[in-house]
Amino acid sequence: MSKVSYYTPEGLKKLRDELDQLRDVERPKASQAIAEARDKGDLSENAEYDAAKEAQGLLELKIAKLEEVVANARIIDESQLDTSKVLVHSTVKIKNTTNGAEVTYKLVAQSEADLKSGKISVDSPIGKGLLGKKVGEVAEIQVPRGVMTFEILEISRD
Repeated sequence: MSKVSYYTPEGLKKLRDELDQLRDVERPKASQAIAEARDKGDLSENAEYDAAKEAQGLLELKIAKLEEVVANARIIDESQLDTSKVLVHSTVKIKNTTNGAEVTYKLVAQSEADLKSGKISVDSPIGKGLLGKKVGEVAEIQVPRGVMTFEILEISRD
């Protein structure tokens, strides 16, 4: 059973563009590299041919995985999001109860995560720990360094 992931329209377009690039540009390049290596003679001792075949196999695997992700992707209508609790595509303002630091994150699919722009994956420890929480609740989240405690200050959609 494949996992359904929720994306913004821009995030899904980026995935589809990457898939098109792999299929339409990279796949023909890999085939061409195999053909050129094959033309160089004895395949049993042709390292270039073996490398080209291996690269093609890895490319096909990447294409297959991306096709599966795209097939199971769903676009989420952010205007319909419930802001009473933290969900995929919620923007949540949290406060670290240990040091008082406040930070705002948007919870997104793994492939859209970008910490520099404040987007964290719902599959990350913090993302998982925040899901389903309401304003005022405290989330105790197991992270590699131990347990972190965050208070949910605000939930919005933007």
